[in-house]
Amino acid sequence: MIRIIMHGCNGHMGQVITGLLAADADAQIVAGVDLSDHIQNTYPVYASLEACREEADVIIDFCSAKAIESLLDYSVKRQIPVVICTTGISEEQMEKIREAGRSVAVLKSANMSLGVNMLLKLLKEAAQTLAPAGFDIEIVEKHHNQKVDAPSGTALALADSINEALDNEYAYKYDRSNERVKRPKKEIGISAVRGGNIVGEHEVIFAGTDEVVEFKHTAYSKAVFAKGAIEAAKFLAGKPAGFYDMSDVIG
Repeated sequence: MIRIIMHGCNGHMGQVITGLLAADADAQIVAGVDLSDHIQNTYPVYASLEACREEADVIIDFCSAKAIESLLDYSVKRQIPVVICTTGISEEQMEKIREAGRSVAVLKSANMSLGVNMLLKLLKEAAQTLAPAGFDIEIVEKHHNQKVDAPSGTALALADSINEALDNEYAYKYDRSNERVKRPKKEIGISAVRGGNIVGEHEVIFAGTDEVVEFKHTAYSKAVFAKGAIEAAKFLAGKPAGFYDMSDVIG
């Protein structure tokens, strides 16, 4: 049985994970951490990680970017692997996450969905075949009207995956309204749509002459990210120090 500390247990994602793990025979939450105490959980909840003394095999973090430093300090000090799912991480914080990976197992991905991470793998192969054949590449992402960043981190991860397969020769284009020029070949267009309560939709278009190939992932609920986080926690428990991502989980 894998023992988990849920960091941010009373947030929406923390509660989704709590519900999923309640029916999981292979893992359980032994403690939660959250400043809010408005929810009654079946496990003890602490206001800070420092107050948590339960023995655990891994931490799942769905808290706040503001808490990353204290989370990493606790993980390294107690040698507990950590799956970081919190978004809005700065580049400076990413450096600290990578540094922590030298001392303890740390997993961080732009998107925790197993489907999205499988898509990242498929796109590399597609790009290596279609881009040299003259196919143009466009990415369209759609999210709810409360999302403040654009493009999404997942859209950028998709673009990066494609670009890595093409020796990073492609530039990213976010807006064509200020120019009247033909589309250059080595360009990846990235467009963002915001509206309603769309959980998340990402479409990658390879447009060639007389044919179009499309890859699409749609998240119908945030449970897909929770399921991915749980699979990542099961993977990371017992792993040696290192920096991991979801590509390691799906193999």
